[in-house]
Amino acid sequence: MASLPELIDQFLEYLEIEKNCSKLTIRDYRHYLEVFLLWFEKSHPSKSVSDINLDVVRKYRVFLSNKSDPKGQTLKKVTQNYYVIALRSLLRYLIKNDIKTLEPSKIDLPKTESRSLKFLEREQIDRLVTMPDTSKEDGVRDRAIIELLFSTGLRVSELVKLNHPQINIERREFGVVGKGGRARVVFISERAAEWLTRYLSMRKDGFKPVFIRYSGAVDEEYNGEKMRLTARSVERIVKKYVRQARLPVDATVHTMRHSFATDLLTNGADLRSVQEMLGHKNIATTQIYTHVTNKQLRDVHKTFHSGNK
Repeated sequence: MASLPELIDQFLEYLEIEKNCSKLTIRDYRHYLEVFLLWFEKSHPSKSVSDINLDVVRKYRVFLSNKSDPKGQTLKKVTQNYYVIALRSLLRYLIKNDIKTLEPSKIDLPKTESRSLKFLEREQIDRLVTMPDTSKEDGVRDRAIIELLFSTGLRVSELVKLNHPQINIERREFGVVGKGGRARVVFISERAAEWLTRYLSMRKDGFKPVFIRYSGAVDEEYNGEKMRLTARSVERIVKKYVRQARLPVDATVHTMRHSFATDLLTNGADLRSVQEMLGHKNIATTQIYTHVTNKQLRDVHKTFHSGNK
């Protein structure tokens, strides 16, 4: 039988090839499983997957509860769960391939406190989009980025991959391939289309990426691929304007995605349609928005709560 390190490599290859997981997901799983591997090899000389049992998992969880992150702080409960989820996924893969080990369904995950869903109200969005200095090309770019994020609900990884040929501004739609290789069509609002058109018409470079950087040396190689704005840069751009707008919500790029979904549902969109537009595999993921957008409950409260009379 293959060694545990070899089995982990096989599992990661399975995630990449058969499950079509993103590079980011695979990177995270590799990290979580390497932590388990180092701990397991030190505490269990036999190093055999057949030795993984509930007692081993219990001791591993004790180890995780005392583990520190790079900042020297104890891992949060939700982070500890990520490590255990990765281990359960590995065990599920091993069982599927007839390798004797612990049945993953025997490992329970403790409930963690649900995190509050952050989103911006429409007036806060309107305030945020007016922050960039649109007398400059990079300011028009930033306005187009913020408008497009709110208009489409794109993930930041999807936004930075956009190229000129895939966007049909006239029809105000384009296709993206998102998480898990799932393709979907996204739609652009009139306002977002207006600012995107304005930004692209200012560009004289001919580079393929829709959003480019304006700092550092110009590199025209590979259709300006090295000029493409990174996800980290977009995150910094959004953060900068959130601070300038002095919003009460510590908004991020992902907050714009939450705001997109919340805006649709609040205005009467059905959950299945929003699921499609967000590119969620399961409707359960989309349902996290319903507790803040349930119009029927809002109307019941307005009609019957004595404080409204």
